[in-house]
Amino acid sequence: MLEEILIDESITIKEVLKQLTQAGSRALLVTDKKQKLLGSVTDGDIRRYILSGQSLDNGIKDVYNREPISIQKKDYTPSLAKRIILKNKAELVPIINRNRKVVDYVTWDQMFSDKKGISFKKGVVNIPVVIMAGGKGLRLDPFTRILPKALIPIEDKPIIEVIIDGFLRQGVNEYYLTLNHKKEVIESYFNNLEKNYKVKYVREKTFLGTAGSLKLLGKNMSSLFIVTNCDVIVKTDYEEIIKYHKDHKAVLTILAPIRHYKIPYGVIKFKKGGEVESIHEKPEYSFTINSGVYVVQKEILRYIPKDIPFDMTDLIKELIQRNKKVVLYPINDKDYIDIGHWEEYKKAINHLCIKE
Repeated sequence: MLEEILIDESITIKEVLKQLTQAGSRALLVTDKKQKLLGSVTDGDIRRYILSGQSLDNGIKDVYNREPISIQKKDYTPSLAKRIILKNKAELVPIINRNRKVVDYVTWDQMFSDKKGISFKKGVVNIPVVIMAGGKGLRLDPFTRILPKALIPIEDKPIIEVIIDGFLRQGVNEYYLTLNHKKEVIESYFNNLEKNYKVKYVREKTFLGTAGSLKLLGKNMSSLFIVTNCDVIVKTDYEEIIKYHKDHKAVLTILAPIRHYKIPYGVIKFKKGGEVESIHEKPEYSFTINSGVYVVQKEILRYIPKDIPFDMTDLIKELIQRNKKVVLYPINDKDYIDIGHWEEYKKAINHLCIKE
C-alpha cells in the first residue's frame, strides 16, 4: 500500500528503520501532509548514517535525499519506468501528479521479477560461497535427530538450497559445504540433485566450531569469498557489500541486522544505594547483531588454528587483537531470517533495570 512507504520529515532515524521493516521496502518517500513529494530515504542512506556513529533518535532532515527521481503520472509507461529504474539502479521510484503529489510508485522487483516473483540481479558476484553445514543443530532438536540442519525444509526446499538459490540469482556458481554431522545425508542429497552450479565438500573429522573448518579450505581458495551459516537467509545486494568491503580495505565484513526490542515493563535506572534516577515506561532499544554471514579475505585462514574447535567470535577477536580491519555492514532486520529459532522473540528478559 502507498501509505506504508510515505513518511513525514519530522520522524527519527529509529522510526525510519521500523517503517522500512514494516513496509518490507528498501526505500521510503518523504512527503508533507498533502502527500507532496519532498524527498526519499533508502536503507543505504540509513546505513551510512549509522556508520557515522550518530544517534538513532535524531531526525531525518539532514539524511534524506531532497532531489529524488520521479515519474510524472501523465508520462508513465512500464518501459519508461524500467529505463529510469535501471539507469539509476533505484529500488523505488514515485509517480507524481502535476502538483508533485505522490499517487503511486514502482519498484525494482515489480519491474524486473519473473512469474515466480524472483527478482533479476543488478550485478554479478563472481566469488565462491562457503556454507557452514557441519553443526548438530541442537536448537532444532528433535527435527535434527532425523535430518541435518541444512536439510530442514522451507516449503518445498531444504534451507541450504534456499540459501544457494539466493546466491545463484546474484551470479554465484561455486559453493563449498563444510560438513560433519550427518554429512553422508547432505552429500547424497547434492549428489542426486540436478543443478547448474559447482559444489565441493569440506569434511571435518571432529567438530571444529563455527570457524575451525575454514582452515580446511586449502591454498587454492579464492582470495575473497563469502561465509554463511546454513540456518540464516540474508536478502541483500552482495555486489554492493563486496564493494563496501574492498573500499574499507577490510579482512572481514560482518553483515549486521539492526534489531529492535521493546521491553514490556517500566525500566528503572538507579544510582548506588538504590536511589532511583529515572524510570522509562516500556522503552524500545535497537541493537546491531551478528547475522552469521561474512565477506572475508583468504588471509584470515592463517589466524585459525588447525584441528581444534574455533568459533567465528574467536576469529574476530583474534583479528582485532592483531590490528586487522574488521567492519560491519548494517542491514535491515526484515532482510534477515534465522531459522535456527522457531520463535525468535521467545527469550525472556532477565534484567529489567539499567544500572549506572
